[in-house]
Amino acid sequence: MRFQRTVSTTAELESLIGLPSELVLKKQLAELDNHMRAFIARSPLLLLGTVGRDGTCDVSPRGDEPSAANVLDSRTLAIAERPGNRRADSLRNIVETGRVGLLLLVPGVGETLRINGRACVMRDYEVLASLSVNGKQPSVAIGVDVEECYFQCAKALIRSRFWEIASEDPPGDHFDFAQVLIEQTQIEDQSLESLKQQIEISYKERLY
Repeated sequence: MRFQRTVSTTAELESLIGLPSELVLKKQLAELDNHMRAFIARSPLLLLGTVGRDGTCDVSPRGDEPSAANVLDSRTLAIAERPGNRRADSLRNIVETGRVGLLLLVPGVGETLRINGRACVMRDYEVLASLSVNGKQPSVAIGVDVEECYFQCAKALIRSRFWEIASEDPPGDHFDFAQVLIEQTQIEDQSLESLKQQIEISYKERLY
């Protein structure tokens, strides 16, 4: 790394940022309460953090309406694995280490919900059937055993103006995903127009 002055102990870290208050410590729960379950029911988007056996980390989004995760009970969640690019980085990591961290968001709400715990890639038929959309059932899903969960305050989303900016024209230059892929991959005989059509078809017809 290019950085020269790094924090190397937790004692040094605590001397710099201080210790959490009693409120911050007590808000962490071992299972989902009614407030958390209601929040999850309203959350169409979550960020899924995983780590592989070799320490490689990955964060990827998961989205569904009305909720990106299904609460099976106060200690268990199910997250459908919808069609994607088949890299399956998150699933591979879960198979290797069985650990996940989740961050759930609700549109217009600054607070977020953090959930950490054990996970598996599962094929329980009844659960997969309950995750069907338009008659299409996922091949697998992510099962999460909740170990700790708590609400995160809204400061980060307030500072970022995330929900405000989302209702405005996006800042900066227009983002052209197809053009980016053309330049990054440099695949022979791959035209920009055909790639744009592939992406459009995928977004319209291959969500489930």
